[in-house]
Amino acid sequence: MIGFAITTPILIGLYLGHFEIGLALCFGAFWCSPSDVSGSFRHKKIGILFSAALVMIVSLVGGYLHYEAWISLPIIGIFTFAIAFISVYGFRASLISFSGLLALVLSFAYDVQNLEIWQYSLLVGVGGLWYLLLTMVWHRLSRKAQTEEILSDTYLLTADFLEIRSKLVDPNNDRKTLQTRLHDIQIKLIEHHATLREILMLSRQKSGKSNFEGRRLLIFVQLVEMLETATANPVNYDKMDALFIENPKYVRSFQKIILEMVSQLRGIANAGGDTKKLPKNNKLTECFEQVKSEISEYGQNANGVDYAAYAMLKNLFEYQEKQFVKIKKIKWLLGNPDLEGEEPVDKSVSRLFIVSQDYDPAILVRNFSLRSNIFKHSLRLAVTLMVGYTVGAWFDSQTPYWILLTIIVIMRPGYGLTKTRSKDRIIGTLIGAFLALGLVFLVRHPYAYAALGVVSLVIAFSMVQRNYKASATFVTLSVVFIYAITRPDILNVIQFRIGDTAIGAALSYMAMRWLWPAWGFLEISRNIETSVCANKNFLGQIAHYYQQKGQVPITYKVSRKEAFLETSNLSSAFQRMAQEPKSKQINLPEIYELVELNHTFLSALASLSSYIQFHPTTSASMAFNAAIAKIDQNLALVLQSLKEKPKEKILIGAQDDSFFLEQLEVFQAENTPLMGAINTLQVRDFQEAHLVWEQLRWLYSLSFNMLKITSAIEFD
Repeated sequence: MIGFAITTPILIGLYLGHFEIGLALCFGAFWCSPSDVSGSFRHKKIGILFSAALVMIVSLVGGYLHYEAWISLPIIGIFTFAIAFISVYGFRASLISFSGLLALVLSFAYDVQNLEIWQYSLLVGVGGLWYLLLTMVWHRLSRKAQTEEILSDTYLLTADFLEIRSKLVDPNNDRKTLQTRLHDIQIKLIEHHATLREILMLSRQKSGKSNFEGRRLLIFVQLVEMLETATANPVNYDKMDALFIENPKYVRSFQKIILEMVSQLRGIANAGGDTKKLPKNNKLTECFEQVKSEISEYGQNANGVDYAAYAMLKNLFEYQEKQFVKIKKIKWLLGNPDLEGEEPVDKSVSRLFIVSQDYDPAILVRNFSLRSNIFKHSLRLAVTLMVGYTVGAWFDSQTPYWILLTIIVIMRPGYGLTKTRSKDRIIGTLIGAFLALGLVFLVRHPYAYAALGVVSLVIAFSMVQRNYKASATFVTLSVVFIYAITRPDILNVIQFRIGDTAIGAALSYMAMRWLWPAWGFLEISRNIETSVCANKNFLGQIAHYYQQKGQVPITYKVSRKEAFLETSNLSSAFQRMAQEPKSKQINLPEIYELVELNHTFLSALASLSSYIQFHPTTSASMAFNAAIAKIDQNLALVLQSLKEKPKEKILIGAQDDSFFLEQLEVFQAENTPLMGAINTLQVRDFQEAHLVWEQLRWLYSLSFNMLKITSAIEFD
């Protein structure tokens, strides 16, 4: 669509003899395209409209910037800061900001000849409206395409997540590496969930009931619950290893079940809208029957069996059964059932699940400080562009705007991403330059150059989110082909393109390193605090539901969503910190351990949450309430410790889990017989007691270890 949007005005302009008008429309469409990202269509339209207004204003100002450097420099700096500072309003605002920066930088690349500057800027705005019109037409023609594409990616990511979980069952695998990969996939999954939540819930609020949207919303609910169930650990790995080492067949059996579910999810993704291609349940059903038989045989062992191990196997099996039920529900929903009378999510509460962006002008004032990362990024970007403009003018670069373009494309608020993009852009530019050089010598027809330029540009746009190095390669190809149409000295163009890219990348890296850097160790305590708060709230909701029983309240589901979201944000923050220079990775091992403990704490909460939702449970005892109070107190002390200075930190003694051990010993003593001597109700009660108390003891241990770490290190 971007290729069509930018080439059509140029072709029509050439045909009618008004090339400059076509080019202005092309620029407007191109500069507004970054706002066209996945999400609510209403938000997408508003984003494109704001982009069109911004690029029109910037083009008007940029048209008058072709003066002496000493006049242009301060204007560049002020405008760059102001445009970049819009990013305080979130991700979509950052894309609008990027559109404005593109318009500002590329105003140096083109001198208006046959149009007044106000006419040119107005046409740029019309170009943005032209792109909006195309977006609306495309949305009408393929209303379901965006939802289906993101759902398909979510199926595949969920399958990848489950596949790694199957490997974690095996004690012979490298669990540390697998856990890192698991966290990366979980971050992507939660991002996809957020996008689907916005698309499906907002569109349903606006358009009312739709059978397609209703089914997809129910599928989305199943996928969210699959992530929660997959994250849940019925037992800790040490105890599971002790059982599986003596009985390795259970490892293979459970892996077989999980891998077959992985295959089912990938089959669902590959089937698309063709219900005939959906995978059958036969093989997975056979796997479950086999494992069920093996567990039953283990429980009937005449020689006596460790009942805790038997309960662990039963719980693990039941977790996998829940996943199977969700997969079957997804396939049933894809079969286009009639949902008349069934409302997946009440409109009155759906807004609670959507993260709405606050656009209060006071946010600008609150962030106008060096304590704000966006403020520092905007200031850093403004200064770097001014330096880049000066360098380009000093060396009399043939295409100095490429230095500025490289800076705005590469430089990000985080050091790690800027460093990676600098490297990828230089490598991509070199590869693209060598490929273009060979093709220019082989092909010597202007129309062929035009076709190759458009194709390269389309591929570059399609790759920018997936593979930035490949995107930089095709951008370079596109630029060289477009220049080759009118410039005989194409070798000089390639030479300057490489040089300017290298200068821009070097300036970006140096600026990130030394100009108001935003190092991760300065912010990580805030991320930890937010995640611990979310987990503490989720724990409180679980305890409340266990006490009250009945229907799962909305506040419970919202707290669960927040806990997963904030844990994902913490993992992302730690990854950014781990990419920074070694000298800035202060307390990295301790913080890594803290992030892992926090993630494991959420896993234990998810396990407890899943169990009490899907099993009949007994009344909450005084011991249960006391245990929850102990864990909650530890989390409160963790939050207090994060804010305290080293001299104020409390001293932590040895862990005291005698309370939990006493309760477990009572249950073990009362349930030493196994099958036959105990009826089904007793077996179920023991499973509940064993899992709940094991999880509570584990949660207490995890919260205590988190407290030990936060009390021992200094964050500021």
